[in-house]
Amino acid sequence: MIRHARSRMSPGIASGSVRETSAPRVQAAPDGPVFLKASKRPAVPVTSDRPAVPASGGGLTWLQIVRLALVQTALGAMVVLTTSTMNRVMVVELALPAIVPGALVAIHYALQMLRPAFGHGSDGGRRRTPFIVGGMAVLGLGAVGAAAATALMSTSPTAGILAAMLAFVLIGAGVGAAGTNLLTLVATQVAPHRRGPAATLIWIMMIAGFAVTTGLAGQFLDPYSPARLVAVTATVCAIAFLVSLLAVAGVETSGSGGTAKTPEAAAKPAFRVALAEIWAEAETRRFTILIFVSMLAYSAQDLVLEPFAGLVFAMTPGETTALSSAQHGGTVLGMVLVALAAPLLARRLPGILTGLCVAGCLGSALALGLLATSGFLPGLVALTPLVFALGLCNGVFAVAAIARMMGLAREGAKGREGVRMGVWGASQAIAFGLGGFLGTVAVDLTGQILGQNLGGGGSAYAFVFGAEALLFILSARLALRAVTRPSAPPASSRREPGPSSSDVVPA
Repeated sequence: MIRHARSRMSPGIASGSVRETSAPRVQAAPDGPVFLKASKRPAVPVTSDRPAVPASGGGLTWLQIVRLALVQTALGAMVVLTTSTMNRVMVVELALPAIVPGALVAIHYALQMLRPAFGHGSDGGRRRTPFIVGGMAVLGLGAVGAAAATALMSTSPTAGILAAMLAFVLIGAGVGAAGTNLLTLVATQVAPHRRGPAATLIWIMMIAGFAVTTGLAGQFLDPYSPARLVAVTATVCAIAFLVSLLAVAGVETSGSGGTAKTPEAAAKPAFRVALAEIWAEAETRRFTILIFVSMLAYSAQDLVLEPFAGLVFAMTPGETTALSSAQHGGTVLGMVLVALAAPLLARRLPGILTGLCVAGCLGSALALGLLATSGFLPGLVALTPLVFALGLCNGVFAVAAIARMMGLAREGAKGREGVRMGVWGASQAIAFGLGGFLGTVAVDLTGQILGQNLGGGGSAYAFVFGAEALLFILSARLALRAVTRPSAPPASSRREPGPSSSDVVPA
């Protein structure tokens, strides 16, 4: 939810200058890569097939990257109110069936199918900032509308649920438009050696948005009242939108380097044509499958882990909350380790990020396998260190995959970065939506099939954790295949020889 290498093009080609010696002549291959053949005539400037970064090669500065990460923080702050706080209000304060908030959140995830269309809207030379700002505005309106609809449910449940359905449509559309174009902007404007740390920063800032918002909103919501819920939500959304507006202002202009788009990138085809072009890329297809399978395993544990700890290990609500905190702490630590290790090891280990992604998947599989076993020996296993290790491996895998995704977004057909990121974002969202649902269903069904109460033994949970472990093992295999180019020509004949430009993160 990633490999970078410095380009080894000759200075003349890289800068677009004309040289008189044996200059290269460009020849396009049917599957996309560009080859060079010797020619005695002067060469014409070669136009890069990737989105421009400043001529200095520095891309966005760290301050600009932090500003974009603040947008992700603001996005997370708005979303968490709808998926966490209002979820609890509907079930506890309003005594509605859990399927009501579950179905509303499912609407939000279903709208993520539009992510490729949102990315396509900003491709072809258009600026992505308006899509980010517009998406945040729609998200804010949807979140406030969801709060008002939740308040309405206390007096008119049917009208409130119908209003909430419309609000969650806005939430899904806003998240899709803002999130897709934010990540695409980072992928196309951040220099290769900064993409790994940038991915870590953006993910951590999103988690920070979750944590800070739930902590502060929880204090201001007591004592609960429908009017207070609407007021707190409106305040959070107003602050988040203002922060995102100030954070993104001027970043795209200053980071673009003023380089004009190529004619091919500017000639934007219809959405269906662009989507077909993207899906025809074998590497894009493989990476989409990797994201879906790995995120399915990643998210299936969300709604299962705390009930497992309470029912099998007899932990109190406070203890299971601390257990969840340990998992998130491990996740953040894993992300930070990748951000620090990848640049240091990149020169000696060109495929470091791919290796970290595989290691994270295999480590997660091992931790889940141990969790499955622990259910049969609850008195002999220390659950907290095991869950911390699971979070650590999850963090290593997640940020390595995100960094790889940012590198791949610049490869393939030019001017299709938004569609490409949208396809991957949709795959991730669908996997997240299915993962949480299927995890709980699998526990219930397995418990019934085995004829045991969920609190009596860990067999049902062992089955679910074991299935997740198998998915992570499959993800490790997919991670290796997702970065190969079996049909690519030898490195010596390519315009950018050697490893893929997203293979390593230079120090």
